[in-house]
Amino acid sequence: MARKPAKRRTDAAEDTEDAANRPSSRPVWTGNMRLALVSVPVKLYAAVKSGARIQFHQVHEPSRRRIRYQKIVPGVGPVDTDEIVKGFELGQGRWVLIDQDEIDALKVETRHTLDLVQFVGPDEIAPIWFERPYYVVPDGELAIEAYAVLRDALKRAGRIGLGQFVMRGREYVAALKPCGQGLMLETLRFADEVQRAAPFFTSIDEEASDPELLDLAAELIERKTSAFEPARFKDNYTQALRQLIDAKATEKSVELGEEAAEETGGGGKVVDLVEALRRSVKDSGKASGKTRPARSGRRKAG
Repeated sequence: MARKPAKRRTDAAEDTEDAANRPSSRPVWTGNMRLALVSVPVKLYAAVKSGARIQFHQVHEPSRRRIRYQKIVPGVGPVDTDEIVKGFELGQGRWVLIDQDEIDALKVETRHTLDLVQFVGPDEIAPIWFERPYYVVPDGELAIEAYAVLRDALKRAGRIGLGQFVMRGREYVAALKPCGQGLMLETLRFADEVQRAAPFFTSIDEEASDPELLDLAAELIERKTSAFEPARFKDNYTQALRQLIDAKATEKSVELGEEAAEETGGGGKVVDLVEALRRSVKDSGKASGKTRPARSGRRKAG
């Protein structure tokens, strides 16, 4: 009996494979890259994982409960969030107070367009200017052709595209460069964020190095020259920390106590209210007159 030819992959199988290859994170920005009259719909995805490092919480060991922080003013006690503004210290005890509405009014309206206004050689931008990388992905099948043309044009020209865009209310300078089959965008620091290198090296002798020592150092460098392999460099501290956590999770894991009522909602003000009520109940047994009810906080205007 002749074998039947292998069936072509079904649409469902193709969809499953496509889903497995899609980025797991959500895009941080969606918009258009524009070069003159050419506009390419794209999405930006963070290229660096923010959760790779281990983060701890503080726990009160005797009670096995999470440590919570309250917003407290000395001499006043816990305060409501709507009573808090931002302060900038001018010096000599003088401050400027700014509320959140004033800050929100300054935020730049999000424009979903990145205009490429300049192109530079890859060696013209020192590494110190680069801040955070993002993968640039075409947004939809119709965007792929224009996206590929822009990528290939940057490769052929050997250039990096520069422009500005707005993300989450802030302006960023962007550098666009080819990255394998796609494109990478890196945000750049602004000019006033980078310190000049020269003042830090003024004490270093400018005379040429000893030729013999220079030859020996160059030979050592040559012997240790090889292709860059990121996996070769281990974060030994984090690995040891994970091993410690895994071991304790197996042998000595604990359950934290339930959050007490005073630790939720109003925080310290609830504690103050409970204590005030207790005192009121105690005092009511001594006095026959009516007691004014305790108040949980200052009365708001209006």
